[in-house]
Amino acid sequence: MSILIIPFPVVDPVAIDIGPLPFGLGSLPLRWYALAYIGGLVFAWLYMRFIVARDVFWRKNQPRPSSVQVDDLIVYVAFGVIIGGRLGHVLIYDPKHFLHHPLEVLMLWRGGMAFHGGFLGAAIGMALFARAENLPLPTAGDLCAITAPIGLLLGRIANFIKPELWGRPTEVPWAMVFPDPAAGGLPRHPSQLYEAGLEGLALGLILWVALRAGALKRPGLATGIFCLGYGLARSFCEFFREPDPDQEALGNGWTMGMALSLPIAIAGLVFIGLALRRRSVTA
Repeated sequence: MSILIIPFPVVDPVAIDIGPLPFGLGSLPLRWYALAYIGGLVFAWLYMRFIVARDVFWRKNQPRPSSVQVDDLIVYVAFGVIIGGRLGHVLIYDPKHFLHHPLEVLMLWRGGMAFHGGFLGAAIGMALFARAENLPLPTAGDLCAITAPIGLLLGRIANFIKPELWGRPTEVPWAMVFPDPAAGGLPRHPSQLYEAGLEGLALGLILWVALRAGALKRPGLATGIFCLGYGLARSFCEFFREPDPDQEALGNGWTMGMALSLPIAIAGLVFIGLALRRRSVTA
């Protein structure tokens, strides 16, 4: 067993405790998990407004949202992420439990959000926004793709703080013993940080470079880069993350995360191919 085990930095999962509230309602705890979603959406909104305000990222006369329309887009996406993420967790990972406890579907503060459900919900939100505002769907998708790694980075850090979704047992020098009894007191990969680094930081930097290189001038290209990058990063990190034996392990080393992420990577290749074949923005 590794001697150089890094102590887990225990952080209070409640970031801010607002209270006491009037009328004897106690207090309102704001957890890092919730703040990660809020922060991800706020920073994504600011980033989108920065992008749409600069002509250098766009072709001349290319249809793009205004700053005011970006405000609406982030609302559509926020509802899609929250509703889709929760329903994805309910339907994919634990349908039997929620079938017998339907009211718990609404208890978001207990955790339980699935990225792939949130991804689908966000896509539906973008489609509704594009139709309502008469804007190209690929352009709306590109804006969300470029800014999405911010939320992924903050979300994975929140997973680490909670802690949840820890890694498999290991003897690497940077292994950590997570305090949750379910982790078994074994040194494990801090897989949440691997995902934060790859899905969030690395993918965000790649998309920033693509943005500076003119990716938005080929609608769908940034979406393709995001889908390919996320699908590969998530699939790679699944080799280090401990899958739930009842909900995520599919046998022969396969996990539910891999099964849902590889199709996203394949779709990314398709989007990239289609974007590169377009000779003009209006094609």
